[in-house]
Amino acid sequence: MSSFFKKYRTYIAVVSIFSIVTLYLFYSALKPNKTLPIYNPADVNPELVDSTVQYVSKYHTIADFSFINQNGKTITQKDYEGKIYVADFFFTTCGSICPKMTTNLIDVQKAIKDKPNVMLLSHTVFPETDSVPALKAYAKKYGVIDAKWNLVTGDKKEIYTMARKSYLAVKMGKPEELYDMVHTENFVLVDQKRRVRGFYDGTKKEEIQRLIEDINWLSENEKKE
Repeated sequence: MSSFFKKYRTYIAVVSIFSIVTLYLFYSALKPNKTLPIYNPADVNPELVDSTVQYVSKYHTIADFSFINQNGKTITQKDYEGKIYVADFFFTTCGSICPKMTTNLIDVQKAIKDKPNVMLLSHTVFPETDSVPALKAYAKKYGVIDAKWNLVTGDKKEIYTMARKSYLAVKMGKPEELYDMVHTENFVLVDQKRRVRGFYDGTKKEEIQRLIEDINWLSENEKKE
């Protein structure tokens, strides 16, 4: 038996390698390639979307904006042009889900620290109290890197419009109070073309890991997208 294997060992080795390669290629062909959906208002829970855009089923993109960040600088879409970014809504005095969401965004900040094409953008839903100094104090408390992450305030109507018409991520507050907002736990992933590519529960670690993986996928497939 040993003489048989010695005689045909080269043949057996070649057949074994060929079989392994064939199985790998077959598995790769069957394994679906990762993709990320492109979300439009019609795809999202209507509670999170302004009624004027709920019918939109394609070509939805984030609108132009202009807000003030934690350093008193005006932040516009130009600062995020060609970038992948994560958007969310919060307020500095929130004692429920905001601290957990912000802590989890710090983990995202660590993951993207060396990715120049990825940023973060947090909007306050209480601009009447979240002044520039309040945002700055909050940023210092959590270790926000200014070059990667803008905490922004501005006109409440404009923030409301962005939240419900662009990011599709915030519920209406009291109907009798115009532009009242109830922020959610949603983190919104936006791609280089201003398109919404994902929603993530900002309070859950497993969702944060999924978000980081999707950011990496978008970064690697930037030219294809």
